[in-house]
Amino acid sequence: MGEERYGEHVVVRRHVERVAELALDRPKAMNAVSTAMAESIAAACAALAGDPDVSAVVVTSTAERAFCVGADLKERNTFSDDDLRRQRPRTRAAYTGVLDLPMPAIAAVHGFALGGGFELALACDLIVADETAVLGLPEVSVGVIPGGGGTQLLPRRVGAARAAELIFTARRLPAAEATALGLVDRLVPPGGDREAALDLAAAIAANSPVGLRAAKRALRLGQGLDLRAGLEVEDAAWRTTAFSADRAEGVAAFNEKRPPRWPGE
Repeated sequence: MGEERYGEHVVVRRHVERVAELALDRPKAMNAVSTAMAESIAAACAALAGDPDVSAVVVTSTAERAFCVGADLKERNTFSDDDLRRQRPRTRAAYTGVLDLPMPAIAAVHGFALGGGFELALACDLIVADETAVLGLPEVSVGVIPGGGGTQLLPRRVGAARAAELIFTARRLPAAEATALGLVDRLVPPGGDREAALDLAAAIAANSPVGLRAAKRALRLGQGLDLRAGLEVEDAAWRTTAFSADRAEGVAAFNEKRPPRWPGE
């Protein structure tokens, strides 16, 4: 298992079977996202996005009590308005970096996932959480709004009215309620989020790399379109797989009753 550090607070670990782990590693601050940490997240995501040997990414935390508590408000308290304007594109790049990963991404959540921390999880395709998880978007309680994608990603999961209630009240959701609302896809016992997410990633990554990326592209691009337009998006994605080496290998492996050896192209 290889390991590469991006700045002081982000580690990327390469697991077997085409799975990569992006670990948020600022435990003393419960992974509060500083400017430097945001830049590291963006850099790590850019490297993973361009790696043809990665078929699934798991976003994890090394902090015992939290996945991520959002923006570093201690750092923000020192900013002038001009500092905040300059920081904005750098922090935004961290959230869009996770959102734009071309392969399936899974968040492994325990403890607090608040504000930007919850938005990092929402930027993933799937969320695995343990029973200690507490999720929420408290931004309006400190005078801002969710700015890492929360106002757009949350209603896509739970609908406009439910998202409005959660954002306007700034309330925190325990893991069980978050699961019932569809914010958490798999709920596991305390301490089990990372292992469960890595297992899920391995099951996903066993499939065609070309197929996985095309399926994610179709799912993302088709959101919000009418049915006919969505089917055109799907057809375009299908064409990228239908004439690929992965498709030829998948059909051959099925007929020969053996595991596929994906070319990834």
